[in-house]
Amino acid sequence: MASWDVFKELDNLRKEIDEAFRGAGHNRPFGPTFLSPVTSRRFPQVNFSEDEGQVYIEALAPGVDPKEIDLSVMRNTVTISGERKPFVEMDGQIVHRSELGSGKFSRTLELPVDIDPNKISAQCKDGLMLITLAKAEHAKPRKIEIKPA
Repeated sequence: MASWDVFKELDNLRKEIDEAFRGAGHNRPFGPTFLSPVTSRRFPQVNFSEDEGQVYIEALAPGVDPKEIDLSVMRNTVTISGERKPFVEMDGQIVHRSELGSGKFSRTLELPVDIDPNKISAQCKDGLMLITLAKAEHAKPRKIEIKPA
């Protein structure tokens, strides 16, 4: 069972508010863009689930070369980082709109259980990274037999 730390949550909220106001007033629009400082903490977007034996993370990383993504695991923390390359304008090309952002990103997820570092797999297909992490043996639920008295 994961414990909830109200002070840690308040600290995370403070950091998010600081980050949101960091970009204001520097000749930039205040709204978020693909990899602006406001949203870079939340990229890639993830789905995160678990069952009795494993933890599953699906991370959206469209347009990012899987070779440019770094995945690291330390105890119960997973970090996904990388870089989305900028749009390259070709000679003679007229660009009417360029909305796809570029830049470095990093996303750290704290898992509710410890992970077995030797049983981790990751694959990327069509911009979706699928990460499977086996729970450490001591983190898996155990069934205890109850004997009659």
